[in-house]
Amino acid sequence: MFQNIKEIWLTISLKRKIGSFAVMVILVMGLSVAFNIRIMDFSLGSFNVILDDNSRCHDFQEAMELEIKAFEVYVRDRTQENRDEYILACVRSERCLRSLPFDYERIGEERYARTWNVKNGYEGYLTARDQLLEMDSGSEDFIPRLYEIYDMQSYIQTYVRRLVQVTLKEGNATYQEKVPVFYQLPYLILLFSAVMMVVALCLTKLLSGALIDPLVKLAHTSRKIARNDFSGKDITVENKDEMGELVSAFNKMKHATEGYINTLKENNEMAELLHKEELEKMEMEKRLDATRLEVLKSQINPHFLFNTLNMIACTAKLEEAKTTERMIASMSNLFRYNLKTSEQIVPLEQELKVVEDYMYLQQMRFGSRIGYECRIDVDARQVMIPAFTLQPVVENAIIHGLSPKEQGGRVFLKVWKDGNSVIISVADTGLGMEEETLEELVAALKNSHTAKVGIGLGNIYQRIQTMYQNGGLRIYSKKGRGTVIQMTIPQEEV
Repeated sequence: MFQNIKEIWLTISLKRKIGSFAVMVILVMGLSVAFNIRIMDFSLGSFNVILDDNSRCHDFQEAMELEIKAFEVYVRDRTQENRDEYILACVRSERCLRSLPFDYERIGEERYARTWNVKNGYEGYLTARDQLLEMDSGSEDFIPRLYEIYDMQSYIQTYVRRLVQVTLKEGNATYQEKVPVFYQLPYLILLFSAVMMVVALCLTKLLSGALIDPLVKLAHTSRKIARNDFSGKDITVENKDEMGELVSAFNKMKHATEGYINTLKENNEMAELLHKEELEKMEMEKRLDATRLEVLKSQINPHFLFNTLNMIACTAKLEEAKTTERMIASMSNLFRYNLKTSEQIVPLEQELKVVEDYMYLQQMRFGSRIGYECRIDVDARQVMIPAFTLQPVVENAIIHGLSPKEQGGRVFLKVWKDGNSVIISVADTGLGMEEETLEELVAALKNSHTAKVGIGLGNIYQRIQTMYQNGGLRIYSKKGRGTVIQMTIPQEEV
């Protein structure tokens, strides 16, 4: 095969040889450029994905904060100007929410779950928010519903902060995975450039064998003729093109003009040597140190908040305001738990402490209208349950069951062991629900319609169903008698 290619190369004309050489040089340069572009796309593409994901999360976080501020202003003063600003903030939040990455294959399980929490939480919040704004601010249910919206906003902000943290963590991990590859890129480019140089040298040698070598032989023989030396053999070349014809004609002229060397005119036009085109080595400078993200945080600094609450508690203690001191301490504990707890599963003892702090604050708020009893028949230090499980259920019982009831009521929390599972029961003596309402609520839980059941209860139901194969959440209620929420948490699957 190589011999056939060589025969074809020696046969084609000089013009086609030069054209073929130019095409091959352009092809080599094109491959080099394409390779460098591919390397650049690989490098910049990875960073663009990381930066874009982080930017989208922060955009939604900022948009949500602006919406919350606009909502608060509009609820207090329902002017047209405040309404326009509120609607603009809502449109921006929804647009940013839709732009969040939600491809399971690309973002992975954890980010997908966090994004799902944000989207489903915002869906329930959107419905409740619009229903509230349609109500008369002077109605009896307006204030409780308003505090529900504030709680929903707080939950969504918590979900968004966790999504931002997971996105930053995964972006950093992706960057660390690609760093070794980036360090190898200069060597890869150098190797590819070396290969291209070898190819260019081979092409140059091939063209040289077809053009330069015959010319060198002709020049050498011509110098001998100039010295009146006509000895030596005729020039022989393998070319069957114009150069071969030129060599054959030269040999004939050498013999014909051997006696007329003074009148010999040089008819040989020396072809200019095609200079080798140098391949430019494109070195990509990685500017990794200049791509650090400046995380924009417009949230309250937990350390500042905790220190401030502790300072106020100390002041209350010095002033012998024991009730104020305990209320501030309970509020500090609630903030600390909600902002700093990142574990999926925590000891039951930790959740019980949060419920105690929360119930103390509610009892200070409602006085004797609210009662609380707790019976724990298990080792609270050994039993593990999902984080943020008890307090939202107890809060739900107070807001929906006891708070609207004029004479108030009591909340009963009971935990006991049933085989390998722990049963948690939260009962209240509140308003309760009719059977039809209860059926709609259970159906909404199974169909993940968080707008009908609330962010807290819907989230707890979904987490238990996802984390435990045999886990579950059941609701029992009777109009005028109260409601019972019973959770089954298997311990062998923790």
